[in-house]
Amino acid sequence: MTVREGRRPAQVAGREGDRSGDPGLRHRLAERGVDARLLLLVPALVFLVGLFVYPVFNGLALSFQPQQGGGAFADYRLFFSDAFQRDTIWKTLRLAVPAALFNVVASVPIAYRMRGRFRGKRLLTTVLVVPITLGTVLTAEGLLNFLGRAGWLNRSLLGLGLVDQPVVLVQNWWGVFFSIVISGFPFAFLLILSYLSGIDPSLERAAATLGADWKARFRRITLPLLAPGLATTFCLTFVLAFSVFPSAYLVGDPANETRVISIAAYEAAYQSNDYALGSAIAMIMGAIELAVIGVVLLWRSRFYAGTTGGKGA
Repeated sequence: MTVREGRRPAQVAGREGDRSGDPGLRHRLAERGVDARLLLLVPALVFLVGLFVYPVFNGLALSFQPQQGGGAFADYRLFFSDAFQRDTIWKTLRLAVPAALFNVVASVPIAYRMRGRFRGKRLLTTVLVVPITLGTVLTAEGLLNFLGRAGWLNRSLLGLGLVDQPVVLVQNWWGVFFSIVISGFPFAFLLILSYLSGIDPSLERAAATLGADWKARFRRITLPLLAPGLATTFCLTFVLAFSVFPSAYLVGDPANETRVISIAAYEAAYQSNDYALGSAIAMIMGAIELAVIGVVLLWRSRFYAGTTGGKGA
């Protein structure tokens, strides 16, 4: 009688455990991060699907429905058969690749110097990231006022007798390049600074004790560990530069030298009212970006096969 009574609580607890679910399964799921906190991701997933996934797939489907007929790939053939349209790819790459490279290369020495503590660091960091708050229109207005034919720079150069006629630095390739650099540099700088701050400084100190100077330490230790960050930063700044649109109009030559591919997509969709052609051009634009990103990530994997966190573990 006592044994049976002793077993009864265990049996009741077992039945209650069955009703509440398998505690072992819940524990295994929790170890993998699967718990009620995942519900916090639902708003982000809805946002991602509504503003990115659906528009992309909708545009992809629309690009295969040409208004003029001729098959699913008619608009793609139309784009690549027209030299005026096809050249927008090269014109965009001529802007995006140099601007992205410049932002990454210029960010490295500045971030390398600023990763430590020194007086005035916060003020200097604020000055470097202020362009994020300016916006494209304000940046373009500043470039026109400073670099325009009647801007401060040309007035100063003419007044000093250094030039005989105004230097043309806007309404051409240079104007758009300057605009992309100004707006993209803060992002590149902050990303590079975060990667450099994640590299264990004891690695360089150990190399210094073995007689390595700062050049050798940077080339042998910092640069290899920074390679994943350089690749990621280039990809992000390249995408930002490749999608340039307002600057190409405001401080460029949208009819010729800076007629980038985003302008071609805009004109097809909203001036010619050919949304299928505009979607096809947008898909081509996305494919080119993915191709460049793929090449950069392949270079990263060949150059550095370690961890991507910057810790060197």
